[in-house]
This record gives sequence, C-alpha cells and structure tokens, in this order.
Amino acid sequence: MSDTQQRIDSLVKSSDVVLFMKGSASFPMCGFSGRAIQILKACGVDPKSVTTVNVLDDDAIRQGIKEYSNWPTIPQLYVKGEFIGGSDIMMEMYESGELMQVLGTTS
Repeated sequence: MSDTQQRIDSLVKSSDVVLFMKGSASFPMCGFSGRAIQILKACGVDPKSVTTVNVLDDDAIRQGIKEYSNWPTIPQLYVKGEFIGGSDIMMEMYESGELMQVLGTTS
C-alpha cells in the first residue's frame, strides 16, 4: 500500500463519518459536495461531527481516494470505515431511509 493509500486508510478509519469532498462542510466548493452535506444534515447529522477531507488541498488524496474506493467521483462518504457512495447514492439511501439506519440517526 502506498503512503497516500495508507493516509487515506487512516483517515477513513479515524472517525465514524468521513466525507471526502471539494471544500469543507461550511463552504462546499461544488454542488455535489454541498448536496452531500445537506443530505447528512437531513439525516440528523451535525456537520461539525463529520470529518471532512478537502480533496482540493491535496492532489495525491484527490487521485488516491478514487483508487482506494474504486469509485471515480467525489464526494465519497464513509461510515465506520465502510464506503457508502457519492451524492447520488446518498440521496437514494436517504429517500429509502437506509442512510439514517447506516448512520444510526433519525430525522
């Protein structure tokens, strides 16, 4: 495992909810990242409790996360070390109620 992959792995496992995104929870820098934060809020998750990783700050992380998850787009949500998906998957899971179950929240 490369240094970047090890860094990503430790980030993913560092918190219960980790979101790799463009920007931050308070200042998303793309629509999909903003949507991911809004979905988490709708699920009853305090954005301050989410560990966000701004992929724009580190090109190695930006490319490496796509390899780590085998998923081509950002944002990427991880809950308890498990890859959940991007904003479209998050929306589908939110609408079905599955995302709140995974997060352990109720809206």
